[in-house]
Amino acid sequence: QVHLVESGGGLVQAGGSLRLSCAASGRTFSSYSMGWFRQAPGKEREFVAAISWDASNIYYADSVKGRFTISRGNAKNTVYLQMNSLKPEDTAVYFCAVDWANRVVDDTRQYHVWGQGTQVTVST
Repeated sequence: QVHLVESGGGLVQAGGSLRLSCAASGRTFSSYSMGWFRQAPGKEREFVAAISWDASNIYYADSVKGRFTISRGNAKNTVYLQMNSLKPEDTAVYFCAVDWANRVVDDTRQYHVWGQGTQVTVST
């Protein structure tokens, strides 16, 4: 069984940066694709970015393209989300998830295990 633990969230001013980490344990992490999602209060969980097992395929939501970068350190069983030029509308709880089918997709239903989330708050 895989456990995912997100960290790195916090409070930042608009225009600032944060780097989120997702640490995985319990299974061979390096063979599977990973995704980042977020959920703002009163809204549905939405896709942010996804990365294939070997980082050869990366996919971003249009709302974060050019500002966020997803990467992974397989040796460390970790996936990262570097967030630059943050905006107040980026405020949400951010979740990482793993897809055992190794796709790179934006559908929450295709992911099998989720972390507990980390709060990101961007102030004006």
